[in-house]
Amino acid sequence: MATAEKVNLVEKLALVDEHWRPKIVGTLNDYKLQLVKVQGQFVWHSHEETDDFFLVVRGRLTIQLRDRDVELSEGELFVVPRGVEHCPRADEGARVLLIEPLGTVNTGDAAASELTAPERRL
Repeated sequence: MATAEKVNLVEKLALVDEHWRPKIVGTLNDYKLQLVKVQGQFVWHSHEETDDFFLVVRGRLTIQLRDRDVELSEGELFVVPRGVEHCPRADEGARVLLIEPLGTVNTGDAAASELTAPERRL
């Protein structure tokens, strides 16, 4: 399932039509490369088995941690260490590239909800 062709992030983002529903645009070994449009606040959660990678392609994203907020602008990235509870928030919306192992649930250890998204490829 590795990416055999180049991927234009701007073009792929134009195909993402729902907030908080990541779409796989490629793979790297056993990791999925996903694009997601975000607006508002997500759910507090953690991933016990993996770090969580966020790269802001457009807009601004706040990664809320229990002890601080990490503010990200376009071109900035942040890795939430495995097991650390966090809650992404984008007050005015953002476009984000996520990298995580295939099979990782986007809502982590939080109870399944309408924000829990199945893995889908664009």
